[in-house]
Amino acid sequence: MGVHTTVVFADLSGSTGVFEALGNARATDAVTRLTQWVGKVCDAHHGRVVKTLGDGVLAVFPDAINAVEAVIEMQVSHQLRLEKWPEPLRMRLQVGVAAGEIVEVDGDCYGDAVNVASRLSDLSGADQIWANDAVIDQLAHTGVRYRSLGPISIRGKAEPMPVYRIEWEDDSSEFLTQQASISELAALRATPPDEVRIELRWLDQTRTFTLKSLPARIGRVAENEFVVNDPRVSRTHARLEWRHGSVVLVDVSSYGTWLRFADGATASAELILRRDECVLHGRGEIGLGAPLKDFTAPTLVFAVTQGKSEGAPRRSAHAPLQPR
Repeated sequence: MGVHTTVVFADLSGSTGVFEALGNARATDAVTRLTQWVGKVCDAHHGRVVKTLGDGVLAVFPDAINAVEAVIEMQVSHQLRLEKWPEPLRMRLQVGVAAGEIVEVDGDCYGDAVNVASRLSDLSGADQIWANDAVIDQLAHTGVRYRSLGPISIRGKAEPMPVYRIEWEDDSSEFLTQQASISELAALRATPPDEVRIELRWLDQTRTFTLKSLPARIGRVAENEFVVNDPRVSRTHARLEWRHGSVVLVDVSSYGTWLRFADGATASAELILRRDECVLHGRGEIGLGAPLKDFTAPTLVFAVTQGKSEGAPRRSAHAPLQPR
């Protein structure tokens, strides 16, 4: 019988560089010390470590509040530690948190919450904490800040699911809910498919795709429907697909795809896709092969619009972004 609990998956990013710098024996010792410390933080917040997986830790908590308190303490304490470490030796934490039912068998645990926590950890990127909506539902009146990332496709899930980023750094970020992005996505799905369009722009190149022209490939070589001639862009870097009533960006590249929305609750939240996918809605930017913060990155501007074409596609009421 399943047990409702909160699952945490904490993973160390950058360990490959540490092995190259220190050698196998010393690097293994450093990774082991860090994962043991992560386990102690979990224990201090009423969690239980189920197992360690190389440079990752899987733990379960009785509720989301304890779990989130634990992972925030991890990030804050680890960040202070990293300030004293040389850059090549820094291993950063990326964390996924999911609440739901699990089944425990012979000391191990299985279930949807385990799978989601693991996938959120993979997607989150260094220094980040991503959580599902079942976690956020338990955080009312706790003072924990979070930011909606909108609906994101999770491997194994038929539909995109709401994902949030826990804000653990001491800054002025406000609570952001997901209402704007959910309503926008609902409106998009209610629009007849032949009236949904996605416009891509890069430098002086602009192209609009409709449902009939999807899937469409983005990449460096001429065989792609949208060509971006830059050495950081893979031959075929990404695909645009129409799936379950949504426009989906699928990364198939060697170096990754960065995504940032410009409207609503998802504004300024940068996502990293590495062989993963995300629902596109509204407007934003797509960085191919390099982070968006790199001003030299080949950056596409996208806009998902609704309504019948009248010569030119209908644009959002917002002022257009300028491609870099």
